[in-house]
Parts: sequence; structure tokens; C-alpha cells
Amino acid sequence: MKKNFGAGTWLYPMPVFIIGTYDENGNPDAMNAGWGGITDYEEITLALSADHKTTKNILQKKVFTVSMAIKEYAAACDYVGIVSANDVPNKLEIAGLHAVKSEKIDAPLIEELPLALECELIEYKPETGTLRAKIVNICAEEAILGADGNPDLEKFHPLIFNSPSNTYHVIGEKAGNAFKDGLTFKK
Repeated sequence: MKKNFGAGTWLYPMPVFIIGTYDENGNPDAMNAGWGGITDYEEITLALSADHKTTKNILQKKVFTVSMAIKEYAAACDYVGIVSANDVPNKLEIAGLHAVKSEKIDAPLIEELPLALECELIEYKPETGTLRAKIVNICAEEAILGADGNPDLEKFHPLIFNSPSNTYHVIGEKAGNAFKDGLTFKK
């Protein structure tokens, strides 16, 4: 029998995104965002409230990066979500993270995080905090690429967020092959 919990933010896996922006003076900023996902082939949707410095930066610059937080930098990635750049403008430096300018858009990539999406704003709805963006590029460190040239989850450890317990976890073992294993049921 299933237990009812009512409405909430429980969905698994929930990726831990680090959103990178530049402010009006070209200073890099990053924040931890746990609510969002891919919503179309080249589109990502995030939930970001209007009071975040990152949101203000996105609305001004119209571009941003989305990096996957990783196990090796879990504390640093958590920190950039705990403090606001409105109050601590050098929070990246304090966390020991380093920003480098993207080659594709006017937004920072976080050197320590090996996989990032580079995005252009489509729309932002301040009443709901819903932000939609076009993914214009995906970049990944060569060290995390597998033999097929794509990111290999055995070579890096993206974090997922467990909302009910406020804990981070890493993605586990391979469980199957998408668009292949189900073919066994086809006649």
C-alpha cells in the first residue's frame, strides 16, 4: 500500500545544477539550483525566484551556463546555494571555484565542473519563477568522455538532490540500454 504525502518537490533523480552568470560589471556568479530539467530537445526549464542575483544577471545578459554539480565539489556547490551574491559577491572564490569565460556565450563556465550547458534565455515568468532557455552548446572535459566520445557516468559523479531528506547522492550503476532493452517486447 502506498502512503500519501501531498504535494511537494519529490522527483528522482533531481539534478543539482550550478547556474553561472556575469553581473553588470562582468563579475562571475554561480548559484545552486535544484529544480529544473530538460523540457525539449534544445530547451531547459528552471525554477528561479526573481530575488536571486543570478536571476537578475540572466535577465540583464540573456545568457547563462548550467553545470552539473559533482561529488568531488559537493561542499563548494552547496555553499554557492547557501549564500547569495547579493550579500557575498566573491562566493565563488570563497568556495574555491574558478570561472572561465565560455567561448560561445557571455557567461562563465566553472573550471572544476566537467559538464555544462550554455544557454540563451527564451522567457522568464517572475510570478512563477519559471525560466525557459535554449541550449546553444554542451561542453565537457575530455577526461570524462568514454570510448564513444560522449560523457561517461563512470568517469564523473554528478550529484542528485534528495528533497525529502535534504541530502546529495551520486548516480549509481548502469541498469540498462535506452531504446534497446525494451525491444525484447516488440514482435
